[in-house]
Amino acid sequence: MGVELRVHTFFLLLVMVCVWLGVSESSTDGVARGLGLFLALVCAVAVRETARLIVSAWLGLRLRAILLLPIGGLFAYANPESQELATGGIGQYALAGAGPLANGLTALALAATFLGVAPNIDLVSFPLIDAGRLLRAALWMQAGMAILHLLPAYPLDCGRLLRSNFAHKYGAGAAGRAAAGLGQLLAAGAMIGGLLLHSPWLAIAGIFIMIGAQVEDQGVFFQSVVDTVQMREVMLTDFATLSPSDTLSDALSRCVHSLQEDFPVVRGPQLVGIVSRQRIVDALRSDGNGYVQSVMSRAFQVARPEDTLGTTIRRITAGRGLSLIPVTESGRVVGIVSVQNLMSSMSLLAEQRRYERQETGE
Repeated sequence: MGVELRVHTFFLLLVMVCVWLGVSESSTDGVARGLGLFLALVCAVAVRETARLIVSAWLGLRLRAILLLPIGGLFAYANPESQELATGGIGQYALAGAGPLANGLTALALAATFLGVAPNIDLVSFPLIDAGRLLRAALWMQAGMAILHLLPAYPLDCGRLLRSNFAHKYGAGAAGRAAAGLGQLLAAGAMIGGLLLHSPWLAIAGIFIMIGAQVEDQGVFFQSVVDTVQMREVMLTDFATLSPSDTLSDALSRCVHSLQEDFPVVRGPQLVGIVSRQRIVDALRSDGNGYVQSVMSRAFQVARPEDTLGTTIRRITAGRGLSLIPVTESGRVVGIVSVQNLMSSMSLLAEQRRYERQETGE
């Protein structure tokens, strides 16, 4: 559906933790029980994120990507309008309430089902989540996910609301520092409490609260960069071009002396196409020498120097196989932006903006 789904590496590493817990509690079917425990966690995350996706669709939000963590998913929005709607007004409250409500209702439904089938089942003995009692663990995974997001720790739902309200009163910079500080304090408390109480799940929750806060903060900062940086700040101005009347052998010779993977094809000052180094090589191998105009692509998009980086990224994402966007001014190519140099430029820009923010204390 056009939304990139990513799973954090630590989520997958949690499989080994669950299997270890299962083996430590049962020597016969410990691996199976550990995998069942992990499946219960996956179901809790799936219930939460399904509810949030339904609310997002109802609000008309456009998503670019979802990163899944054991504490839930982090959304990256496709445009500033969706970002603003999700962090302000009724939208932020609807998104914040959807996850805990879905997990809480699921926990109640599971409890009613288990008690209806087996009235004597024990659902409240400690530990609430262990591999030896998978039905009870499945119920409390759902309930625990709901309770977890009621904590005022960023980037949990309640913590995100707290940060948003602080931002309206004291500014984004102060709100970010306050939310991050409180989130790290609660995360550290959860990790210490998990060690003292011999509760691995409390410690795991603390670890992923801290990881999620860092990932979310980087994502918000990166979004602010791509929506404010203009193409003239990141485009390559030292680049090579080809002519449609160049032979493929001459074009290949130009490729040898250039680091570019893709080349604008111009006739005078006019951009008429784009050709890749690999396309030139493939054409020479299959058909022999010819002209660039016979292999160049006439399907391309252009950007203007004043376009934002975010607009260009969305163009690259929308154009399947699009690897180069020429930057034109008055019909003349003044720069190029390729996927290869864009990744490097965005990383350097993020570091530059971060340094400037630290210098000004904002």
